[in-house]
Amino acid sequence: MEKGNQTSVSGFLLLGLSDWAEQSQPLFVLFLWMYLLGVLGSLLIVLAISSDPHLHTPMYFFLTNLSLVDVCILSTIVPKMLVGIQTQDKSISYIGCLTQIYFFALLIGLDHFLLIGMAYDRYLAICHPLRYTTIMSPRRCALVVAGAWIVSSLHALMHTLLVGRLSFCSSRKIFQFFCDIYQVLRLSCSDIFINEVVIFVAAIGLVIIPLPGLLFSYTRIVSTILTVLSAKGRYKAFSTCGSHLSVVSLFYSTSLGTYLCPTSNQTSQLGSIASMMYTVVTPMLNPFIYSLRNKDMKGALKKLVSRKLIFT
Repeated sequence: MEKGNQTSVSGFLLLGLSDWAEQSQPLFVLFLWMYLLGVLGSLLIVLAISSDPHLHTPMYFFLTNLSLVDVCILSTIVPKMLVGIQTQDKSISYIGCLTQIYFFALLIGLDHFLLIGMAYDRYLAICHPLRYTTIMSPRRCALVVAGAWIVSSLHALMHTLLVGRLSFCSSRKIFQFFCDIYQVLRLSCSDIFINEVVIFVAAIGLVIIPLPGLLFSYTRIVSTILTVLSAKGRYKAFSTCGSHLSVVSLFYSTSLGTYLCPTSNQTSQLGSIASMMYTVVTPMLNPFIYSLRNKDMKGALKKLVSRKLIFT
């Protein structure tokens, strides 16, 4: 195909919610509330952690960053979805689609690295408590987050540039509610072998290889907690890592389930629901999981709310 055909694509059509067009108003209200709850809940966690000196620890440093990433993920996906539902305009510009691909890949990568960092933090705190403060120093935690930003940015930029070089056919229909890179590649008339290789290598390096380490960490954590004689000690240990384990399970089960399911499901209503679980529902639920299942977070939130009430 000639090079000029690539620029002839002015945009795409996001058809992930087309099956629910008749319920547009209830859907708008539902996603608006999910967006507001997710954003406000995550920002509330950030405020609670920053205002409580007892929570200025590596675990809550990672949680602060994770909460901010969740806010950005929701803001990358949901506002465009809400505009489309309200106006019935399913189009997204070519540049807007590339921008969404970049930020989504960046933020999902950050989510992944932060969850791994939090798992390692809990592993050291519970299984190697004497070495914890030495290894998880503030400087090292900051380097971990900075490294996550660098790797995720390069990973997202690489995918975006590779998609940007492609030519596209006449079909512009993306059967998702956001610019999913797999759906965009299916519309290309160019050779996407390089794109597929990069996606495969990135999946192995960023997900498949670290996953056994994640499972090993939690296996050791659970086995160590079970050796604690005191029931109160076991409860306290489970309360500190139980919320994180819930978030990890929810994130990986929904995201891996989406991309391991048959390709035919990616164009169905089931595919949109599965994608919605880890792009909207999981970031929305994260602040509630951490606040409801974590005694320290509940105490910090109560202090924050009572402080606000006193000043008002």
